[in-house]
Amino acid sequence: MNAASLPASVFVQLARISPAPAGLALLRSALHARRLLLLKVLLVRVHRQRASVGPGALDRFERSWDLLERVERHHPAVVRDVLDYPTTGAWLAGALTEPAGPAFDRLLGHLDNLAVTAALRGGGPLDLTVETPDGLLPLPGVGRLRVAADRVRISADERTARFHPDGSRRAAPAVLTTTGRGRGLLTGRGPGWSAIRPLPRSATRLDDLDPYRVPPGAGGGMAVLAADPAETDHAAWSALWRAAQDLLVRTDPGRAAEVARGVRAVVPVVPHGSRHLGGTLSAAPGAVLTSLPEGVPGMAETLVHELHHSKLATLHELVPLYGPGRDAVHRVGWRPDPRPVAGVLHGAYAHLALADLWRRVATTDGVPTAWRTTAGQQFDDIHDQVGAALPILLESDELTRQGRVFVHHMRRHHVSLGTTPLVAG
Repeated sequence: MNAASLPASVFVQLARISPAPAGLALLRSALHARRLLLLKVLLVRVHRQRASVGPGALDRFERSWDLLERVERHHPAVVRDVLDYPTTGAWLAGALTEPAGPAFDRLLGHLDNLAVTAALRGGGPLDLTVETPDGLLPLPGVGRLRVAADRVRISADERTARFHPDGSRRAAPAVLTTTGRGRGLLTGRGPGWSAIRPLPRSATRLDDLDPYRVPPGAGGGMAVLAADPAETDHAAWSALWRAAQDLLVRTDPGRAAEVARGVRAVVPVVPHGSRHLGGTLSAAPGAVLTSLPEGVPGMAETLVHELHHSKLATLHELVPLYGPGRDAVHRVGWRPDPRPVAGVLHGAYAHLALADLWRRVATTDGVPTAWRTTAGQQFDDIHDQVGAALPILLESDELTRQGRVFVHHMRRHHVSLGTTPLVAG
């Protein structure tokens, strides 16, 4: 997909933070096209540098590539879903930037996990042995198998897959069963198996298991650490997700649907002391990295805010909105440190979505009075902050032509939010 594939009407909808399904559908198509491109770049690199890749790693990579192609011929939607899962993007980014050597060879081994996941979700016969470094076999978006062995034999038919550590058939195996005919859904049981659990009323996963959910260097200057799966309170996360969705449905049904479709994974991370921490990775759109927010409005805010970072990151890959980074930095109201133009645009876009959210919460009957009052205050602050940031963007020569058009439409939506008096109970 290229910029010519983006209808002007959808571009405007995205700039004005509309939750219309056409925008998210187009961004998903753009994301998939980019994943395929990056995967092809990795294949070309492996072939060109095959002399520097360990023989075992090369054989595994080529076998996994062949398996992925075979599954795609019969189950293209399943393969697409696996490749588009957020952590696949984080893995690809790491593999493409890693110098040749043992670390690169280990990264190549993850293609095994992607191909096996697609094959098991697609169903059908499978009989192969895969390596399990550190005694782990991760299946992205599905779960993780822990074994006391450095390899596992997988035997599967159309409905059931069994995992035999070291090829042994004596020990009781872990088992995965296909439960969603045509949709590639799996459930598991048995020794060493841990599932990535879905959040209520959505396809979103609470992913506390994937090895690439928080890659090294996530957060830039601020260290972001994945939460220990043993400490994940699944009931608390599910309750907060459900309540936040209820709040969004009550105040903005379109946004609620967009969050349910657009957020593919919520990744628990360690808070910074008493501070809540939320973030996204440009390489992994659709994943929200967050510590457990305090309260329902906090969860709704985190989901909306981080989803818009993901949307803008994907759009920028399709239609560049700004040029290469320069030394110029600018003060913004939502952060104490000065930001480059890219940071100003990302922050203004995500905060414009929050201004829209808090305005709706403040003016919706049936929302608790305390929430409405707080939402009104939040709206006032954020609306002013975005209003101060937009001129910085419009006066910058770092925006592309499309970027200037995008910000002009952001400003129009910002102005429209302030035209009706707020009513806070």
